[in-house]
Amino acid sequence: MGRFAPTKLDLDGKVILITGGTGSFGRRFVEAVLSGAAPRKLIVYSRDELKQSEMQIDLAERFAPDQLACMRFFLGDVRDRERLTLALRGVDVVIHAAALKQVPAAEYNPSECIHTNVLGAENVVWACLTNRVKQVVALSTDKACNPVNLYGATKLASDKTFVAANNLSGDIGTRFSVVRYGNVVGSRGSVAPLFQRLIAKGATELPITDPRMTRFLITLDEGVDFVLSSLDIMRGGEIFVPKIPSMKVVDMAEAMAPGLATRVIGIRPGEKLHEMMISADDARGTVNLGDRYAIEPAFADYTRDPLEGGRLAEGFSYASDTNEQWLSPAAFLAMIGPGAAAPRRRVGD
Repeated sequence: MGRFAPTKLDLDGKVILITGGTGSFGRRFVEAVLSGAAPRKLIVYSRDELKQSEMQIDLAERFAPDQLACMRFFLGDVRDRERLTLALRGVDVVIHAAALKQVPAAEYNPSECIHTNVLGAENVVWACLTNRVKQVVALSTDKACNPVNLYGATKLASDKTFVAANNLSGDIGTRFSVVRYGNVVGSRGSVAPLFQRLIAKGATELPITDPRMTRFLITLDEGVDFVLSSLDIMRGGEIFVPKIPSMKVVDMAEAMAPGLATRVIGIRPGEKLHEMMISADDARGTVNLGDRYAIEPAFADYTRDPLEGGRLAEGFSYASDTNEQWLSPAAFLAMIGPGAAAPRRRVGD
């Protein structure tokens, strides 16, 4: 059991739908639920039929037919409100993981990012309320806090949409919460797989955007556990933030390829030097729950019992460069998995 694992996994007999279910998080989430619960239905909602087909084949190799009897695969896009509303009939729990996430791509294609991340979030809220879904957890990102890029701005708008949706549920009773965490080690688009590919090709140097750059890091399994445990304790309107370690990107490169030269290429469009998950302004409404923080809703025009936790000191902020937890090279390699490091070599070899 991981450090964010839920104390109970009360999903037996429920109908669960995950948007963007063929992505890195969605696939691992489905595996975790199939391994630890017995849902009545587990629905993957996504727009790529090839990925759905590949996912079905992979699951068939890992799980028994009786475990997979609950699986449903529903083609659709979160941009399509009617299709989404149809897919959510009879659903109890929604995990909203669908998003456009690449920072440079969002900077170059802002309207596409807005349509999926902002209008798509509104469609999810609408469809959930229409179908009287009981619980909704939306995945966010550290880039939503004090955003400087379009992706972060769209996710901030999405977060606000889900938090405010609790005020619209009335006698429907749907509860919406958000989880916000850092870079997922090993996921598509993260730096570790890039470094691994370059090392495997015999690169003589690794590209570093800025030697000062830091990032929050979390494993995919920890991310899934964090969502499930937040689902257990949510009251509606919270933004849950895990306590996770930070690391310098240049130290990641050194851990993976000791002695290999690095080349500074400059920060990409929309990229931050350091990430933040709780700003000083957010901190005034945040509670400390031990292994995580919870940013409470600024206003709650609905019945809600506040979470019990310690208040944060005035001026507190949670950023990757001032974090109290730092990841060692050995711990980083353990997060990536066996064979992550290249043989030690000297600069210039």
